[in-house]
Amino acid sequence: MDFLEILKAVFLGIVEGITEWLPISSTGHMILVDEFIKLNVSQEFMDMFLVVIQLGAILAVVCLYFHKLNPFSPRKSAKQKRDTFSLWGKVLIATIPAGIIGVLFDDQLHELFYNYITVAITLIIYGVAFILVENRNRNRRPLIRNFQQMTWQAALVIGIFQILALIPGTSRSGATIVGAMLIGTSRYVAAEFTFFLAIPVMFGASFIKLLKFGFSYTGMEIGILLTGMVVAFLVSVLAIKFLMGYIKKHDFKAFGWYRIVLGVIVIAYFLLAK
Repeated sequence: MDFLEILKAVFLGIVEGITEWLPISSTGHMILVDEFIKLNVSQEFMDMFLVVIQLGAILAVVCLYFHKLNPFSPRKSAKQKRDTFSLWGKVLIATIPAGIIGVLFDDQLHELFYNYITVAITLIIYGVAFILVENRNRNRRPLIRNFQQMTWQAALVIGIFQILALIPGTSRSGATIVGAMLIGTSRYVAAEFTFFLAIPVMFGASFIKLLKFGFSYTGMEIGILLTGMVVAFLVSVLAIKFLMGYIKKHDFKAFGWYRIVLGVIVIAYFLLAK
C-alpha cells in the first residue's frame, strides 16, 4: 500500500472533519484541496470519495448525540421519548426538499457547479449573509430556543434552505443555520438541528454515490476510503465540541469573514494561475 496516498487521505479526512461542521463548506474546501493534493485514483473514485468520506463525520454526530437522538433510551421519560420521536419527525420533514432535488438533479448540479468560480462566489455570498443575519438578530430574542418550540413548518423552512447547499461552496450547515436564524432559531438549536439533518442527508448521498460507483475496489482504494472516514470521524468529534462551545459565547461573524477572505483568495489564485 502506497504510504503517500494514505497520507493524502489522512489530510483530506482532517479537512473534511473540520469543515463539515463549521459553516465554511466542506465540499468547497475538498474541491479546492483537490487542486493541490491529487490522489492517484480515477476521477470516478475521487467523486465518490469526496461524498462517502462524510460517513465518518456523520458517525461522530451519532456517537456524541446518541442519547439525545435515541427515542428508546430507558433513561428517558415517556414525554422525553415522545419529544425525541417528534425531533426525528422534524428532521425527516426537513430532509425532503433537498433529498428530492438532489436525487433528481445530482449529475446536472455536479456538472454545472463543481468548479472554483462557483465555490468562490458562494463562499463570499454566504459569508456576507452570516454577517447580515447576525447584525439583524443582534438585539432580538430567539423565538425558538429548544426543539419543543420548533414547529413542523419551521423545520420544513429550514429544509428548504438546505436545498441551497447542493451548490458547492454554500455549506450545508451554513445554509441551514442561516435559514434557521432568519426564522428566529437560537444559534445553539440551529447548529444542533443542522447536525441532526446531516444524518439522513449524508447517509442518503453516500448510498447513492456508492451505488453509482459500484462495489468493486482495489486494496489501495479500500485503504484510502477507510483512512479518510476514520480520520474524518476523529476530527469531527473535536470540531463539533469546539463549535458548540464557541457559539455559547460568540456569534457566527468570524466564520462569515473567513468565508469572504477565502473566496477572494480562491478567485485571485485561479486568475493568477491562468
